[in-house]
Amino acid sequence: MPQPPRKPGEPREPGKPREPRKKIWVAAIAATTALAGALTALLLLPGNGGMSPHPVSADEAQRLALARFRAYEASPAEVTVRLPAAETGDGTITVRAVVDHHAHRAVGAYEIVDDTRTVQGLLAWDQEGIAVARPPAAAPGAEPGRTTTRTPAPDIVTTAAQAVRRAGTLKREEWTRRPYSTAPLDRALRLVVSVAADRPDDAALLARSGPLWLRDERLDGHGYGVFSGPRPTPSVSASPADDSTLTYWIDADGNLRRVTARMSPGHYATVDFVATRVRTVVPGAPWTKG
Repeated sequence: MPQPPRKPGEPREPGKPREPRKKIWVAAIAATTALAGALTALLLLPGNGGMSPHPVSADEAQRLALARFRAYEASPAEVTVRLPAAETGDGTITVRAVVDHHAHRAVGAYEIVDDTRTVQGLLAWDQEGIAVARPPAAAPGAEPGRTTTRTPAPDIVTTAAQAVRRAGTLKREEWTRRPYSTAPLDRALRLVVSVAADRPDDAALLARSGPLWLRDERLDGHGYGVFSGPRPTPSVSASPADDSTLTYWIDADGNLRRVTARMSPGHYATVDFVATRVRTVVPGAPWTKG
């Protein structure tokens, strides 16, 4: 049978413990605090930074303004370019090269891989266009299809340093030159030799051109700020929408680590730079005479 409610001031029945209201409140407060802490930690995970994309601050603009000059100072440097071999996304093109921003030239090896083939060779490029090393010619009297040993076959080149050394053995007539086209590879290579500058950009002007801070990210154990580049049509009031075709990975000192370029919707070229200068020198061919 239900017990009648206890009247105010009426003593509690012997053996009946007092309800632990204080403990209940303490547990509720602890749970709320833990939940708030978990949400804060989630917002501060690497790659988020606890902030949404926003127009660059004065400090961020200064960091972005140094990036092209830092790339110039670090030259000559190794660079790796990767992009899809076709608009369908089937296959990849990889270029491993050494770029000299002081001379505005680069030399390297390319590799095209898809479901049916692997094509490799040497190439060089500057601000005017691209030069591709022709396959070694057969010696007089040699069997068809067999290459000579005078110029080693380019398909065994696997590193940027090897590509530069191999290119240094070729004469100018062993290169075929052409101007840039609108092909994604040409646009990516042109970006490589144009990304640096011999002086820092004007941070105030750069900030007004619409770049955005997107997020923080780690590459190879190092932290980088990820920025979208200036907008094609800068506006006074920047919106967090990213409509730039270029994205930059820049460390706290302004060193440029990576650039991605949108070639078409959903297709990007990625350009990775090493952090320090290399001793390898870009050879004169195919630009020198003789």
